[in-house]
Amino acid sequence: MRIIIAGAGRLGTQIAQVLGGTGNQVTLLDQDDDRVAALRDRLPAEVRAGDACEPGVLEDAGAHAADLVVATTGEDEDNLVVSLLAKRQFKVPRVIARVNDDDNAWLFTQHWGVDTAVPAAAPLVSLVEEATSASDTVALLRLSKAGVNVIETTIGPRSRAAGRALGELAVPPGIVVAAVVRGGDPLTPAADLELREGDEILVLSHTATESEVHAVFQ
Repeated sequence: MRIIIAGAGRLGTQIAQVLGGTGNQVTLLDQDDDRVAALRDRLPAEVRAGDACEPGVLEDAGAHAADLVVATTGEDEDNLVVSLLAKRQFKVPRVIARVNDDDNAWLFTQHWGVDTAVPAAAPLVSLVEEATSASDTVALLRLSKAGVNVIETTIGPRSRAAGRALGELAVPPGIVVAAVVRGGDPLTPAADLELREGDEILVLSHTATESEVHAVFQ
């Protein structure tokens, strides 16, 4: 499945990490050259500099062949423009947009090219599930329909995992740490990576519950 994500902030990079890790062809777009440079080669996605509100940028990113566009920038007007271009100009079958300000939610309709609007307060798993719910791509369906859950937990000041290397934690079989997000940047979950307060851990599992993941990291 070909996916374009507009906005390489925390949410955009997390989605790229999860969906790119399931074998999809993911392109992540952002206007910030420094952010793009920092993320290159650190995600299972192609990270490109450019304003997704520009038709030429979307075209160069492969919008004509995209199956899904996800607009996750921090500006509602940008997310609406990206959605409208994706749906009207490039005929993208599925467009999902993040709503940053609840007062603007009424705008996020099919009139603006938005198939599904996701509130900013919604957790990552909700947005991923929205992306997979209307998809017939097997790799994505495994994520939600075949029992693979995405669970997010944040290392707090009292977390037992704070200050410890990831490999030191007793992670039960069946739980896979997909990414560690620090300051908005995804890190490779290597065994020697020392976890810090504020780190966000993305976990994939067929069987683990939120309480079981909590027990490992908190």
